[in-house]
Amino acid sequence: MLAEYGSPRGSLTLRRRLARTFAVEGLPVDPDQILLTASGTQAIDLVCRLLLRPGDPVLVDDPGYFNFQALLRVHRAEIIGVPMTSTGPDVAAFEAIVTARRPRLYLTNSAIQNPTGATLGPDVARSLLLIAAAHDLVIVEDDIFAELEPEPSTRLAVLDGLARVVRIGSFSKTISASVRCGYVAARGDWIEDLIDIQVASNFGGPSPLAAALVHDVLGDSDYRRHVIALRYALDDLRAQIGARLEELGVRLWLQPRGGFFLWCRLPEGLDAGEMAKSAQRNGVVLAPGAAFSPSRESAAFMRFNVAQMQDPRAIDIVARALKRI
Repeated sequence: MLAEYGSPRGSLTLRRRLARTFAVEGLPVDPDQILLTASGTQAIDLVCRLLLRPGDPVLVDDPGYFNFQALLRVHRAEIIGVPMTSTGPDVAAFEAIVTARRPRLYLTNSAIQNPTGATLGPDVARSLLLIAAAHDLVIVEDDIFAELEPEPSTRLAVLDGLARVVRIGSFSKTISASVRCGYVAARGDWIEDLIDIQVASNFGGPSPLAAALVHDVLGDSDYRRHVIALRYALDDLRAQIGARLEELGVRLWLQPRGGFFLWCRLPEGLDAGEMAKSAQRNGVVLAPGAAFSPSRESAAFMRFNVAQMQDPRAIDIVARALKRI
C-alpha cells in the first residue's frame, strides 16, 4: 500500500461500503458509479472540470456555502444566486432563473444547508427535479452534513436515481478533517470521464491509507455511537449558544435540525464585517453573511459555528460590539 498510488477509482472495499449505505437510503448504486477523491472540495472541482466551460451560468443558493462560489470563480463560471427559504430554494425564483438563464449546474446542500441550517422539503425537491429535467439542468448535491441529521431528510439523488443529480460528500465532519477522502456518485459514463480528469490533474484519488482508515472506522460499532453522541452534543450547543445570542438581541433565522451552524440576523446598526474583523484581531474567526451571498444581500447576517462559540471570547466580542451601537 505504501509503494502504490492506489486504484484510479479508489478503494473497492470503501466504495462497496458506500454503495450499501446508499442502498439503505433508497439509492441503489453500483460501486463502479462511485469515485473516491482526495476531498469533497476536489469532488466538486472534478465535476466542474467535466461539465463547465468558462462563462457558463451556474446556480447556487443565496445564501450558500462560500467555497462553492470560490470554486466557480476559479472555473470562470457566471454565478447566479437563488433565494433560500427554510425548506430549500424559492421554487418560483428557481424556475424563473432557470428558464431565463439556462444554467448548466445547480450546487446545493440538501441536508442542513450551509450556512442557514435549512432542510430541503419533499415538495420543493420534486419541483426542483421537474424544473431541472425540463431545462437540462444538472444538480450537484453536497451531502457532507448528512450524518449530523437526527433522521434522514429528502435527498435529490434518491428521488432522481442519479439521472441528473451528482452526489458528493466526505468524512471530514464526523471522522477527521485531516483524513482527506471524499467521493462522487454519478452516472457511469460521467464517472469514467471523471476518472480520466482525476488521473490527469491529481495522478489518482485519495491516499489508499486514508481510504482504508475511513473504511475501518465506518465499519466500527464505536463509530455509530460517536456520531450519535456528536449529534446530542451539537443539539445542546445549538440550544445554549442560540439562547445566549437571543439574549443579546441576535435573532436566529431558524432552529436547525442538526449541525454546527446558526444563521442569525444581527441587530440593526451592527456591521457583520466589522464584527468579524474585531473577532479575528482577538483570535476568533466569525463568518459574516456577505461571504455567503452572491447578491451581497446578507450583510446583516452572521453564521455562528456553535462549537467555536464555546470560546468565551466569541460571545464577549458579540456583546461588546452590541454595546457600540
